[in-house]
Amino acid sequence: MFDIKWIRDNADSFDAALTRRGLEPLAQVLLKDDEALRAVKTRLQEAQSRRNAASKEIGKAKGAKDEALASKLMAEVADLKDAIAKGEVEERAMQAALDAKLAVIPNMPREEVPPGKDEHDNKEVRRVGTPAKFDFAPKQHFELGEALGLMDFEAAARISGARFVILKGALARLERAIAAFMLDLHTAPANGGLGGYTEHNPPLLVKDQAAYGTGNLPKFEGDLFSAFRGLDYVKNLQAVAATQRVEPYVDPDEVKEENFWLIPTAEVPLTNIVREQILDEDKLPMRMTAWTPCFRSEAGAAGRDTRGMIRQHQFSKVELVTITTPEQSLEEHERMTGCAEEVLKRLGLPFRTVLLCTGDMGFASQKTYDIEVWLPGQDAYREISSCSVCGDFQARRMNARYRVKGGKEVRHVHTLNGSGLAVGRTLIAVMENYQQADGSIVIPEALRAYMGGLEKIVRG
Repeated sequence: MFDIKWIRDNADSFDAALTRRGLEPLAQVLLKDDEALRAVKTRLQEAQSRRNAASKEIGKAKGAKDEALASKLMAEVADLKDAIAKGEVEERAMQAALDAKLAVIPNMPREEVPPGKDEHDNKEVRRVGTPAKFDFAPKQHFELGEALGLMDFEAAARISGARFVILKGALARLERAIAAFMLDLHTAPANGGLGGYTEHNPPLLVKDQAAYGTGNLPKFEGDLFSAFRGLDYVKNLQAVAATQRVEPYVDPDEVKEENFWLIPTAEVPLTNIVREQILDEDKLPMRMTAWTPCFRSEAGAAGRDTRGMIRQHQFSKVELVTITTPEQSLEEHERMTGCAEEVLKRLGLPFRTVLLCTGDMGFASQKTYDIEVWLPGQDAYREISSCSVCGDFQARRMNARYRVKGGKEVRHVHTLNGSGLAVGRTLIAVMENYQQADGSIVIPEALRAYMGGLEKIVRG
């Protein structure tokens, strides 16, 4: 979120950044609202100042036994009190309206981010590994999984609908093994550009403020799943229970209306750990990781990746989050991207890393690297990680700050987040890259210890 004071002093730079994002300039619209709001604040300050002065004058008038003047001043104070009350309501409404406009404006891209409209304008940074050549037509992961009898989309659809899957047996264990391998790699003692992340097990349900802090609300509410529990819902359960002649299992008198959001990624709870906190600079950088289920509505993905596990409502991911100083954030961005890439290197999976253009980067990001893994079944590179540096954009929304070492100055922290990696997509990549002509799947050596020594998955 932007500081309106900064926009006031840097209107041209602000508009130029929006233009690079493909948006219309907004500085003058925002500054007009800001000017009107400041005028109301000035009027309130003047009214409060006059009210204080008049209150003192009342005492003097009464002391001088000038009842007429005292009555006149008391009437003025009463009028000022009403005017201030109305003005405060107006001020809150104007502030809320300005904040609402600021809340949906994306972060400014850094200068090195290439201009562009979509993924076709992204810039490849490096390519690692060479895709294997098969002497048979490679299958996609869902063909392999269903043929093995270890991937069930039909049962999942009966239970939950489209974009869900049930993994069984060795595939379920392989997914768990991949996540454990990633966590062990990321939580190992810091070694140059690797490791040093502290494992967390955060909540999967978050409040509005947390989703707002990372930029998921209010603009992307449609991408989230809500877990709202209200009295109307509970009363409906009561009615259903009555028709079935059973006791209601929820007592309306014990229900508190509340709303939570299922996390779209562990970025939300991990980043919000520092919300409304002032950290010591000595504690930075703070590196965190977590393996969690993630939930996304995929509201804008109709017709895309409808088969298989590429784009699901529920998936698991190992997330990387770093809280740091402005001076360290770009170096941390490169480090985080390297940590995510290391997973693919150790699994022997070919990949490429691309720098996203202005039209393809996320809402809160200043700069993003996408890591794309090779999927032979699709004959294409597909995203498996996004690593972003957000500057102080999220920190301002969360009021997350740090105290500069050796002084009293307090600044906003910089936040970074990245996938290290998407576990389901890594499972897909392992399946497709290590598939054999008979439909079996060889387990990468790096994962065999996590699989009890199993070397190959075959149909049982």
